[in-house]
Amino acid sequence: MIKIGRRTTFNAAHRLHNPNWTDKKNKAVFGKCNSVNYHGHNYVLETWVKGNIDPETGFVINLSDLKTIIKEEIEEEFDHRNLNLDVPAFKNLNPTAENIAKVIYEKLKPRLAHYELTIKLYETQNNMVVYSGK
Repeated sequence: MIKIGRRTTFNAAHRLHNPNWTDKKNKAVFGKCNSVNYHGHNYVLETWVKGNIDPETGFVINLSDLKTIIKEEIEEEFDHRNLNLDVPAFKNLNPTAENIAKVIYEKLKPRLAHYELTIKLYETQNNMVVYSGK
């Protein structure tokens, strides 16, 4: 087994907010990320696919195919969007980095079902999350 990865970026706005809490508690827990006017990030997404090398192609997966899957499933829906308002998955789900990574995984996994999949999402240069469906 071997892992191969693809890096991509997307820009998106979001607001961290729990509608069941008071404004005071939301501000205390989420700080600047609770701004009613939203805020944005330049996300970096690493998509790692683990599998066997195909003896005919020498690939685990054709990176061109992986690029297309990521573009269709993630970039087209997330890039230059307000995650809270424009992405149905976050209608009732707080778009934290953890939840974004999990949603990305769940969107990609059906098209990469024959592989072990790991998502690494950088929200900032210093803050990242890794999710592998386990």
